[in-house]
Amino acid sequence: MAGSRQLIVVANRLPVRRVTVDGQPQWATSPGGLVSALAPVMSERPESLWVGWTGAAGNAPAPFTHDGINLHPVELSRADVELYYEGFSNGTLWPLYHDAISQPEYHRTWWDTYVKVNRRFADAVLSVADPDAVVWVHDYQLQLVPGMLREASPDLRIGFFFHTPFPARELFLRLPWRSRVVRALLGADLLGFQSEVGAHNFRHVVPRVIDSDDLEVEVGDEDISFVGRTVRTRNLPIGIDFDRFEAGASTPDAADHQAELRAQLNQPRRVLLGVDRLDYTKGIERRLRAYNELLSEDRVSADDTVLIQIAEPSRSNVNGYAEIRGAVEQMVGEINGRHGTMARPAVHYLHRSHSFDELMGFYRLADVMLVTPFRDGMNLVAKEYVATRFDDTGVLVLSEFAGAAHELHDAVLVNPYDIDGLKEAIEYAVFMPMEEQTRRMTAMRTAIETNSSAAWARGFLEILESA
Repeated sequence: MAGSRQLIVVANRLPVRRVTVDGQPQWATSPGGLVSALAPVMSERPESLWVGWTGAAGNAPAPFTHDGINLHPVELSRADVELYYEGFSNGTLWPLYHDAISQPEYHRTWWDTYVKVNRRFADAVLSVADPDAVVWVHDYQLQLVPGMLREASPDLRIGFFFHTPFPARELFLRLPWRSRVVRALLGADLLGFQSEVGAHNFRHVVPRVIDSDDLEVEVGDEDISFVGRTVRTRNLPIGIDFDRFEAGASTPDAADHQAELRAQLNQPRRVLLGVDRLDYTKGIERRLRAYNELLSEDRVSADDTVLIQIAEPSRSNVNGYAEIRGAVEQMVGEINGRHGTMARPAVHYLHRSHSFDELMGFYRLADVMLVTPFRDGMNLVAKEYVATRFDDTGVLVLSEFAGAAHELHDAVLVNPYDIDGLKEAIEYAVFMPMEEQTRRMTAMRTAIETNSSAAWARGFLEILESA
């Protein structure tokens, strides 16, 4: 019966992180959309557990329970982190799956370790799984796990979800190990994607990398028949905990933080905001360049408008990240040197992480939210901003290449590669009449409220368990 089986979640990271409180290390729940999405469904199943890495190299701790979730740590050595995580996952797959914005690298040592670590995750699942358990594997780091599980335990019900985009066929075919990856993914019963584009791209790849003469594969409009099994492919975009963000933005503390921030900025008339991981896929430098040109052309004035760019540290050991940090910081300095003053910088750049409560203040402060990645599987920041706008004010400028654009049609959609188009979109957003703001924001809030993170998780599992 659906819902009665053991549920095992498999992700690269466990939903906890190490923190120090009063000088003592302890576990704390990690922030993030996946944790908030899965916690409710896991709490409904007492036998459920989460398999993943703690984030620290070295010996893994014994299984433990945190916030009612049973956690099963997987061990990664320093070499595993370097070759599997920083190497193949983030040096090969991440750029390849994001349209090769940065050139992917292909190294056999990276691939060999990727196989070895995926096997370790699969073995960890097999050591605790009931014969008919439901196993939900997440994201590009663990693409081989479904096939390994299927081979070892055919009665498992296996789902896989791509949080990243799945690339176009011509890009994916560059991967030397493409056939092994696709065959492993076809070990799943259900493959979920952030958009129909990703699902289409995968179905388009399958017959190209699997020899049709074997009569092993037949690709339909949604389902794939593979060695006598049916693999479902579905467009299942992830949501957010809408109520949490709306409530968090409505508190007196959020209002006080918003007022405090505006005072610190010398009461600007308009505030623009970007909140991103410091990643070359996010388009931060190009966004800053567009803003710089708007100021230079007097289409926006630094006297009454300010841009806050939050760039959270990310993957500092991976090639390309030091370069983008240098480029972003140089652009910030150039803008402030040309358009800012000691009392009023044109751009406030914050290279650090912020708490949930702090983000609520920033989201409420922002008159215009800039979400302009070159490529993104979803981008939950766009949805978070919309959820905090309980008074239906504010404008979202959104890249058409973010997965969120498939749901948030009333954002100001933009091609982030087009500097002139980006400038026009920002200028249009800055001066948008309140009536239009309200109309657009009301529609977007309705769209994301109906697709909450918990509804997404339950919907995925319902499809998986009915297979």
